[in-house]
Amino acid sequence: MTGPLVPFREIVLKVHSRCDLACDHCYVYEHADQSWRTRPKAISDQAIHWTALRLAEHARTHALPSVSVILHGGEPLLAGPARLRRICEELTGALEGTAELDLRIHTNGLQLSPRHLDLFDEFRVRVGISLDGDQTSNDRHRRFADGRSSHPLVLRAVELLRQERYAHLDLGLLCTIDVLNDPVAVYDALTALGPPRIDFLLPHATWDAPPHRPDGSPTAYADWILAAFDRWDGQGRQIPVRLFESVLSTLNGGPSLTESLGLAPTDLVVVETDGTLEQVDSLKSAYEGAAFTGFDVFTHAFDEVAAHPGVRARQLGLAGVGDKCRACPVVRSCGGGLYTHRYRAGSFDQESVYCADLEALVRGIEARTAAATTSAALTDPEELTAGQQELTRTLLATLHADLDGRGGEEWARAWELAGAVEQRSDGLDTVLDQPYARSWLLGALDAVQEGRIRPADIAGLAGYAAAGALRGGLDLPVTVAYTDGLLHLPTYGALRLAGAGESGRAEVRRAEKGFLVRGAGAERRIVRPEEETADWQPLRRIDCDGAPDLVLDDLDPYRDCFGTPVGPRLGLAEAADWSAHFARAWSALRTAVPGRAAAAADRLTTVTPLIAGAPRAGRHGYGALGVAAADLTPQALLRAVRRAELRALLEVADLYAEDGAWLHRVPWARDPLPVSGVLAAAHEGVALAAYGKDRARTLAQTRQALEALEGAAELTVSGKSLVAALWDEWEEAAHG
Repeated sequence: MTGPLVPFREIVLKVHSRCDLACDHCYVYEHADQSWRTRPKAISDQAIHWTALRLAEHARTHALPSVSVILHGGEPLLAGPARLRRICEELTGALEGTAELDLRIHTNGLQLSPRHLDLFDEFRVRVGISLDGDQTSNDRHRRFADGRSSHPLVLRAVELLRQERYAHLDLGLLCTIDVLNDPVAVYDALTALGPPRIDFLLPHATWDAPPHRPDGSPTAYADWILAAFDRWDGQGRQIPVRLFESVLSTLNGGPSLTESLGLAPTDLVVVETDGTLEQVDSLKSAYEGAAFTGFDVFTHAFDEVAAHPGVRARQLGLAGVGDKCRACPVVRSCGGGLYTHRYRAGSFDQESVYCADLEALVRGIEARTAAATTSAALTDPEELTAGQQELTRTLLATLHADLDGRGGEEWARAWELAGAVEQRSDGLDTVLDQPYARSWLLGALDAVQEGRIRPADIAGLAGYAAAGALRGGLDLPVTVAYTDGLLHLPTYGALRLAGAGESGRAEVRRAEKGFLVRGAGAERRIVRPEEETADWQPLRRIDCDGAPDLVLDDLDPYRDCFGTPVGPRLGLAEAADWSAHFARAWSALRTAVPGRAAAAADRLTTVTPLIAGAPRAGRHGYGALGVAAADLTPQALLRAVRRAELRALLEVADLYAEDGAWLHRVPWARDPLPVSGVLAAAHEGVALAAYGKDRARTLAQTRQALEALEGAAELTVSGKSLVAALWDEWEEAAHG
């Protein structure tokens, strides 16, 4: 087994090995492993003590901030309040000062009493109750040994737990699915009790003991769950349902929320009543001794169990599932199913016995929710712009929080002024939308997180506040630092106040015409900010067809973010030639590329000359492009604007998950590529196919990239929507 050892963050502690019900679907008593018969009924004081010590040792070894302990059985309440208190005291004492302790208990509720709940309140033990729905549904399996119904007593426990003084302990309801029950009736019965959460569980089964399918349907369980999902969704998702939320999370690039789905490594170990350490309890459904490790709390550390081959097999993520699962488009959501459910005749190497159900479930939820969960930024340019604006403001707020007062009076004053500008006008929004504001923020955040507070980063906010006040027409004086004799005003330009190497501060404020700058012993009035003078260097406009506001920015101190050297300030004649060269390439680009690509190009706002290198997107906000004059061709521009668009989309929309080791083969690449590389190639290729020079080859390679993306499990709902749009572009390029 490869990969780092995964520490246990969840311990299932068997406090009693017998039960007061005779549920015929119970994996402990009714399935292959019958080891409960040889174990003590209640956990001993010694086993409790050593479990607490081993857990604290494990938490210290791995610097775990918190651990979860689930009191389990059998029926854990049969251990009695006195023994449960001993368990809580031992665990709390051992972990004090080491890690937070999250204590839980899973119970059928029959024994639950105020005495138990007072104890649980004292130690913050949250309570999950097993209930399979209405009385008819629940009594199908959860009955006493003599056949009596358990339903009234479970409802009594639920009502007791819902009392105001105990409600904060309520963990929710756990429901094992039976396809003979009406899914809507089950869901309604559970939600009528107002639980904080519902867990739907597939009954444990293997290929040797397959699940009950009354009508023979390979998707009977998916159909049942989807009917409940429709009820949940139709009623506004009022109560969290872990199974539904887990699928939705993974479909949109997030983590799995349950062990039964997804590829996250298992981090759970079981302590039996005799102190033996076992793998996940559901393995008892596979065969006698399937959960056995040979370890116990008295003589073995938890790390020894974590290194056990059986445990490691469930920590390998994508590498831990079979070839069929690894190639399946829904594997990131289903994770190959629960490990136990893959068992057949001595092997866990095949897909889950619920494979068809899991695929139908994931695809069914995706089909029902794709329209609502697809990022609007993919189809609406205004949404993409709004997402980029929100990202910049989030970065600014993060920088302020990370500084935590370390920016001194200068930052505090600038922050106050920026807030005043924001309240009184939209000027601050305008200047923060300038792409290199992002470069400033990201560089400042990097420095702060490395423990460095750079004066230029602190001073930067005052420059944006001053420019925002001017853009908003506010008569608000702002003190701005200048360095090397130059005072930079974002979106305006730079003013020469002193000689090279000189630094200081100057006051910037609005005037009746233009603005005033007082500093370095003089006052400068800029009447027409667009006109260049001996001291004033404005940003220049590029006269481009269809882009009247395109800026040539060869001034901004944060423009050096493209991974290749930027050019210096251009002279007037040089700038005119450069702009004309760019305008010709731009005009040819807009003429040649079809709608979507042209729209992406038209969202370009800022162009910065580079000394050399192909046009590229850098570490900046959406709308900027670095270009070397020698590389100003329509094709090169199109590559760059398409890269910029994809990067902007990735910044505001989850297009693929990055927690797996997927690689995709395409014929034109020597080595397999990650989804990011294939998607980038397809995104550029569908636009470049508009040009005739290499059109056939570009179309063929782009088609191969799109075909590889069709089965990419890591693509989110939004990512799949983008691929569908790229196919439309490809068809237009191929047949247009």
